Amino acid sequence: MTRPFKVLGIQQIAIGGPDKLRLRRLWVDMLGLELTGNFRSERENVDEDIAAIGSGPFKVEVDLMQPLDPERKPAVHATPLNHVGLWIDDLPKAVEWLTAQGVRFAPGGIRKGAAGYDITFLHPRASDEFPIAGEGVLVELVQAPPEVIQAFAALAGR
Repeated sequence: MTRPFKVLGIQQIAIGGPDKLRLRRLWVDMLGLELTGNFRSERENVDEDIAAIGSGPFKVEVDLMQPLDPERKPAVHATPLNHVGLWIDDLPKAVEWLTAQGVRFAPGGIRKGAAGYDITFLHPRASDEFPIAGEGVLVELVQAPPEVIQAFAALAGR
């Protein structure tokens, strides 16, 4: 089976909790991650601080998320490890191919994410129509920018 895209590496992990200040105390104050931004979205029901490990094309985001409204969905705090984001070299091709293979995507399609890259999510649960899913884990696919694609290609010796 020929896959028309590559997963290049980890782009982010997202950690949810009822209070992002408590999350920040560990990840920023104790572990020394650098705060690089904030993202707030009514639609996504999230207020998140964006922290970073590493730099350049190998930087990995650690999103520290709390819900704007704990009673609304998505409940970003209900699963402490909310999702894992993967760099993808060709997101539209990946979505097309994965859908044809029976992978279930979460509603919303490809859209701009908190860090400004095009993103989409694999659904955590399968369905009769789409029998392949994250088995309880939300997976974000993130379009890698050219410099990340080039850096991973150089790392792989291509």
